[in-house]
Amino acid sequence: MHFSKTYSQLLLSLPPDLRDNAIQYRQLKKIINQIVTELSSLGLRPALLHELIEASDDHTNLTEAHRLEEPSADTSNEGEGGDHSSGSLIKLSSPRAVYELNSSSGRIEPQLRIWLGVPSPEVTLPHSEDLPKTYGRPETPEDEDENGFSATTASAINGHTTLLWALQQRHFGEDVPGNEALEQVDSSPSQNADASVQLFDPLSNDSSHTISGYAAGQEIVIPLVHDTEFYNMLSMMLEAISEHLTTIHSDFVKSLESLSRTIADSAHPASVAARFHPFSGISADAGAVRVRTGDLKSDLYSWREIFQIYVETEVFESVEEVTRGERTVEESEKRLQQFAERVTQHGLGDRRKFKLKQSIEALETFLSLNLFILNIKKFSHANSEATRKILKKHAKRTALFFPGLQPGTSAAEGTPAPLLALVAANTTPFSLPRILVQAIGETLLPIIPSVEDYSCLICTSIAFKPIRLSCGHLFCVRCLVKMQKRQSEKCPMCRAPSVLVANRSNVDWALLNFMQDWFPLESKEKLKSNEKEASEEELREMGIDPNESCCAM
Repeated sequence: MHFSKTYSQLLLSLPPDLRDNAIQYRQLKKIINQIVTELSSLGLRPALLHELIEASDDHTNLTEAHRLEEPSADTSNEGEGGDHSSGSLIKLSSPRAVYELNSSSGRIEPQLRIWLGVPSPEVTLPHSEDLPKTYGRPETPEDEDENGFSATTASAINGHTTLLWALQQRHFGEDVPGNEALEQVDSSPSQNADASVQLFDPLSNDSSHTISGYAAGQEIVIPLVHDTEFYNMLSMMLEAISEHLTTIHSDFVKSLESLSRTIADSAHPASVAARFHPFSGISADAGAVRVRTGDLKSDLYSWREIFQIYVETEVFESVEEVTRGERTVEESEKRLQQFAERVTQHGLGDRRKFKLKQSIEALETFLSLNLFILNIKKFSHANSEATRKILKKHAKRTALFFPGLQPGTSAAEGTPAPLLALVAANTTPFSLPRILVQAIGETLLPIIPSVEDYSCLICTSIAFKPIRLSCGHLFCVRCLVKMQKRQSEKCPMCRAPSVLVANRSNVDWALLNFMQDWFPLESKEKLKSNEKEASEEELREMGIDPNESCCAM
């Protein structure tokens, strides 16, 4: 299927506001056809333009090589008596063209600069000892050989026509056709010698350069009307997309902040209840701490489970070592469906686990924001691909292209400012989807604290009754007691001697209150597990097996 049809079908699956701001691919294709018609009316077919532009590149490289070799050539010529012109043959300057921008305009206005060389005889200046005896004077019958050919005639036939002989053939004071082409040649021998080795520079602003033995090259500048229309329209489309995406980003952030407030109201912690009592090292003993859960009357645990499933699904980005990075559109769409299915399987999409009606509405909003990110991802990928395709088609159909705008190339130094938007759109995909995903991770997910962030480094369960050692590392009280009974002096994390000196003063009361506030069920379960483990340990010290049944008398 052609890209144009695929692109149209993809746009139909997007919301109307995104569809209306997309790249108008078919409209740009029509302008390309107009460009081809415009060039054909000038006799510039794509194949011919390609040859002219390649000839200009070859001539530029030849000119640069000649300039680099000039010093060494001058030095070698001085060693031979100072003759700079002997054996120097200038080849005919072929037609060539350069595709460029109008530098005097602040807009994208492409134009063609074409140089047409008018042919003249090739010129070689021989050494003085190689000159014929009749050099510098009119021919006489004695100069003719036995076949009736004079020395100068033979020289002309053999292609070794000297500049002085060419000047002698001119009829000064008479209107002879063709003399105008040589009027710019100076009769000074030294100047002519220098001119005979000078290459014509097609990039020079002076179009009146003359090579000895050649007429002046003619420079033609052709403004490309429809090509200007093409680049201006593409530039306007990309600017409109950029402005629309900026507006979308602003609206998305506002919607995300509103959703975060709604979730925070429906997932409030236990401290909202009137029966919550914080502890402190002054008014409470760490061994007598008890956790009251009761009826939370919030959807804290439902939202924590939803966010846990969302993080594990990795809808838009992968954090694995092998597949790290942004996912493709197809993979993101597949994983978003998996996330919705897992949420439904856990009974989080209805009243089975949600206690508040606003939580159900907030979940719908959360899913719609993720679907919106997926549409933005499709929109960005489609526009980036459309821009790349249309620039490639433009270069293929017209043989006109700017360095840096084609696939696999980079922008050349000194690229005009109006082209920078096209270069960015062609080489770098839009980053808005990634920005929106980061906004969810920074604004929404931290509303519900994760229990993994407050786990003990040894038993990996919640570090309730947290003990913070002097080195700063955190452990639960049961793991600390076990290390002290084994006489383990050093911290398992940093090897600092801080374990045996820890006591009740090392209890982190602020963190303890935070844990029973946001993780009441986990804290109660950990407290119950610690008490059971402590009682079993005491029975073993007394020689009683806690797993055997006993009868009290």
